[in-house]
Amino acid sequence: MPWIRVIDEANADATLEEAYIKIKGARGKVANILKIHSLKPATMLAHEELYLTLLFQKSGLSREEREIIATVVSAVNECEYCVQHHAEALNHYWKDRARVDLLIQDADQLDLPIRTRAIIAYAVNLTRYPSQMREQDVENLRQSGFLDEDILSINLITSYFNFVNRIALGLGVEFNQDEVQGYSY
Repeated sequence: MPWIRVIDEANADATLEEAYIKIKGARGKVANILKIHSLKPATMLAHEELYLTLLFQKSGLSREEREIIATVVSAVNECEYCVQHHAEALNHYWKDRARVDLLIQDADQLDLPIRTRAIIAYAVNLTRYPSQMREQDVENLRQSGFLDEDILSINLITSYFNFVNRIALGLGVEFNQDEVQGYSY
């Protein structure tokens, strides 16, 4: 059980029920990371909107690359909730769970394109050492072929998952296999 009260769909008032319906329509079901917002439906909807914008709207990054960022950042933060959710999503693209597991454990062991390695390096450094980021970190992404719009996306997705990992870890958001699977990718 999470460490704060969560209002389930059966006990939702009209405002919360509307939020649950909207999220189900977009994703197929409501993840526990959103249900944790049930005491504040407006934050639930804002969270979902930010998530959909960063991970699904048109971008110079592929959906696969976005899920790599989500998985790597969550692994660095040891957020098992987000690792499991985004490993499942990444496996939708890779169709190789052993490869996804290796990314989680030690991405350096994978044969990845330079572009992907640059994304991972930036995301890991921003997650582990945010105060040590320098212009050269951005320049490294440019040298790997990213436009400034792409660099902004990499930064925002990395920052978003650091935020979400702290919600999950700080409030005891739980998961099981059924909760991790079945979303629209």
